[in-house]
Amino acid sequence: MMLIAPVTLLVTALQCAPAASAQSKPDLLVSLDWLRAHADDPKVAILDIAGDRAEFERGHIPHAGYVGHMDTIADEHRLIAPQELAAVLARAGATDETRIVIYGEDGMSVGWLFMALASLGHGGHTSVLDGNLRTWTRAGYPAATGASAGPRGTLTARPAGDVVGEAPWVRDHLKDAAFQLLDVRSEREWSGGMIPGATRIRWEDLYSDLAAGRFKPAAEIRALLERAGVTPGRTAVTYCAVGMRASLTYFAAPLAGVPARVYQGSWSDWSRRDGYAVVK
Repeated sequence: MMLIAPVTLLVTALQCAPAASAQSKPDLLVSLDWLRAHADDPKVAILDIAGDRAEFERGHIPHAGYVGHMDTIADEHRLIAPQELAAVLARAGATDETRIVIYGEDGMSVGWLFMALASLGHGGHTSVLDGNLRTWTRAGYPAATGASAGPRGTLTARPAGDVVGEAPWVRDHLKDAAFQLLDVRSEREWSGGMIPGATRIRWEDLYSDLAAGRFKPAAEIRALLERAGVTPGRTAVTYCAVGMRASLTYFAAPLAGVPARVYQGSWSDWSRRDGYAVVK
């Protein structure tokens, strides 16, 4: 694996994430500094969800394993079977024993990968990098080229019934005051119809710097969700067109201390079902 010299150094204004010394262990969101300090730790597995293998091999964080977004997907943009999914992620380096840290250039794909790991029962030891490869190299940290880090152990598929809600479950909870349905599609998509009772947010508003992959502080995300009706004590149920933006929002909600589920089939599934109500 060959190292690339960083293009430039990060200016002070970009270093807004907490330093490694301020964190005793990684949380849902980890800083560039934390990952740099732990990148060589055998108990940390770094996963890069890239557009394709060629993109990954042109540059990635050292020791990262490659996950192809399409490698996790079955028909109609759903996750492949749990045992198969676990095998795909294990080949990229994720194991039962490691803290898994994921990153990528596309926030929606990062959210999808987090949801995939959570669906296998591994959300409790999975984190997202607060940034991407661009912010990593701008911080003066090295990138690597070439092949993936490769497998290191076993990732076990475990039941996780509180992650994904399918259409019948969503329909049964439309009037349940404990849940608030969030539609995170574009305004153009909203105009074509919505699931009854849904409120709308823009997934882009989860970020303070979308291009850099930097999330807003927890308090700002919580305020965004509360304005959409996810008041204290309620669980957010997220959907979009095919589940990717919904998965990103599913990840962001716990950053703000808000429990969440994701409707994996989302609008593409709901809108095709006979007898499932739609509002315009």
